[in-house]
Amino acid sequence: MTEATKVKMERDDRAAEIRKFGRFAVSGGLAAICNLGSRVLLSRVLRYEIAVSIAYLIGMFVAFLLTRTLVFEASDQPWRHELAKFATVNVASFAQVWLVSVGLVRVVFPWTRFHWHPESMAHLIGVGSPLILSYYAHKHFTFVSRRGLADAG
Repeated sequence: MTEATKVKMERDDRAAEIRKFGRFAVSGGLAAICNLGSRVLLSRVLRYEIAVSIAYLIGMFVAFLLTRTLVFEASDQPWRHELAKFATVNVASFAQVWLVSVGLVRVVFPWTRFHWHPESMAHLIGVGSPLILSYYAHKHFTFVSRRGLADAG
């Protein structure tokens, strides 16, 4: 294989990875819309902290369906195993989303006197905060096939 061929293959691999990350971001964006919209509705009847928690579960399930369908190739694992791994990754992500959202609305925004839709803005920032970490966790943990693990080892 020539050096030029290797360079072209690396460039093609990078471009494919960027497209995959783009699909992940769009899938996450759609799930975030579900998350944010359900939080707004839930906040009408529940405390903000509880509404954020339930909305996160709704968004996570939407994200799983979209990510499994549109982003990552099917693995050789049953979907229930992938969902369990997806949920595991999202437990860490949820901690980040919750801390960022609640920290902004309860501490940072009052301290900075930010008053323009503080709950919605804090939640939007919080939902977006784990994007890069989640992509790599799902790529290398959630949706990796057992064959991929054997090839890497």
